[in-house]
Amino acid sequence: MRRVGGVVRPPGDKSISHRVLMLAALARGTSELAGLLTGADVKSSARVLRQLGADISRIQESGVRISGSRFQTPDSRLNCGNSGTTARLMLGILAGQKFAATLTGDASLRRRPMRRVTEPLRQMGATIKESGDGLPLTIRGGKLRGLTYSSPVASAQVKSAILFAGLTGNVPVTIREPYRSRDHTERLFAHMGLGIHERGGAIVFEPTVGPSGLPAVNLSVPGDPSSAAFLVAAAILADQGELLIENVGVNPTRTGFLVVLERMGAHVERVNLRDEGGEPVADLLVRPAGLTGTEVTAAEIPTLVDEVPVLAVLASRARGATVFREVGELRVKESNRLELVAANLRAVGARAEARGNDLHIEGGDAPLQGRVETASDHRLAMAFAVLGTLPRADIRLSERKSVAISYPNFFRDLKQCFA
Repeated sequence: MRRVGGVVRPPGDKSISHRVLMLAALARGTSELAGLLTGADVKSSARVLRQLGADISRIQESGVRISGSRFQTPDSRLNCGNSGTTARLMLGILAGQKFAATLTGDASLRRRPMRRVTEPLRQMGATIKESGDGLPLTIRGGKLRGLTYSSPVASAQVKSAILFAGLTGNVPVTIREPYRSRDHTERLFAHMGLGIHERGGAIVFEPTVGPSGLPAVNLSVPGDPSSAAFLVAAAILADQGELLIENVGVNPTRTGFLVVLERMGAHVERVNLRDEGGEPVADLLVRPAGLTGTEVTAAEIPTLVDEVPVLAVLASRARGATVFREVGELRVKESNRLELVAANLRAVGARAEARGNDLHIEGGDAPLQGRVETASDHRLAMAFAVLGTLPRADIRLSERKSVAISYPNFFRDLKQCFA
């Protein structure tokens, strides 16, 4: 019998960490941030911002000090590492700067699509030289014009890039999405008193101060719900006990996985609800539960896109079938997550397949064993590690280092849940 117990605290929210670091680097004066994620992706953002002239202390959870300054022409390429958020949001920031910069990244990031961001930035007046749909590319910013844009994809990165371009270019922007994507940028803008609001289902930014008038930022970053999701899943798969996961962001644009879990038969209780820097935060109390398969609709995907791998491994242990609709976006994440989730589930003895842009999983209770190819994708490594906590499971990961991207202490914390 596997008994779960104790208290664990996930690392700082990755999405918020990127955004607040960038805003602090643009602000005048000194900002102080607590709880920032120390993972590799956020360090990529810090490295790029330092190249542009920001003074940023060592990235650590206890606190980071940032002294913003007028950005300057970098003396070398801006290497975004493995971080799509760094690349896409920095494109928005650079669109409003009067110099040229070249962005690149590792082999995985260079394959990820950038045109979804460069196209609206071109419409605003940025000059972009690219050889395909990915990195490297060179952007020359300057005087921008306002934009009203209907995004073909529900993407917080596309939306945020346009908002950052509006901010640094000091021009109004209006953005519509097919579904609502995570809204951390809007909440941070509102928290800083910038001119952002919703109008007729669209996000509207109307500059109230120029970029040189941005106030310093002082806030504590809540725990990442995407990281917490792996601990939630481990507790649900246990046989008895309960786990308290502290200080988790429960922004409704990020908690679709909790809605789906409730539908599948797991109840995750939210206690000690509070507000941190404009974001709702709670502690999550999780108990083991039997799960039943469900259908996850296309409209739900933007609120749980990063949690599809861990929901998929839970679905493989549920009664009946589960289908995730319209998850083709997973093909262009750190890996081809759609095909790899299905292939790895089959490799360990579960039944799963990708059919077009849908992911189909048939639940079962047979012991799982086999080798999992993570393709250096942190969310695949963590999802299948959770599956490996089951009794009689023998799951071997092709690598474990990738978890440092978003959750450096993941294996320690996962083990602690069952101590």
